Amino acid sequence: MTNCTFCDIIAGHAPATIIYEDDTAIAFMDIKPINPGHLLIIPRTHATYLSDMDEATGAPLFAIAMRLAAAVRRSGLRCEGVDLFLADGEAAGQEVFHVHLHVIPRFRGDGFGFRFGPEYRVRSRSELDEAGARIQAALNRGAEVQGGRGTKE
Repeated sequence: MTNCTFCDIIAGHAPATIIYEDDTAIAFMDIKPINPGHLLIIPRTHATYLSDMDEATGAPLFAIAMRLAAAVRRSGLRCEGVDLFLADGEAAGQEVFHVHLHVIPRFRGDGFGFRFGPEYRVRSRSELDEAGARIQAALNRGAEVQGGRGTKE
């Protein structure tokens, strides 16, 4: 992959304050942190979107996030809670097109949070069932292609 800032960090061609690394992923300080202690966890193998990454690469990212969130809480940095955030695609707010999981220390009054759009409301059971059925059908189609992992019936 060319012109990927995160790939440059992995290759050692761009500076980063690396906090954790193993064969699958690295974690480093976010250059534009929401709050002090904001970390990014990235897979070593370039993947633009979650769908480009296999589960063997993706699953450890969450385990690393759990360990780092606990470390941030113990660090003495202001941290009353932790957000884990992953934007998958431009419409979701992804700015660097290499999968990355944010570990964001939070505290009351820090000014960060989700804004809810005009469609945010409690949905009817029929709306939820219809959307759920569509997702389940897509999951099962994907399982047929990938050789498993659909729902059990």
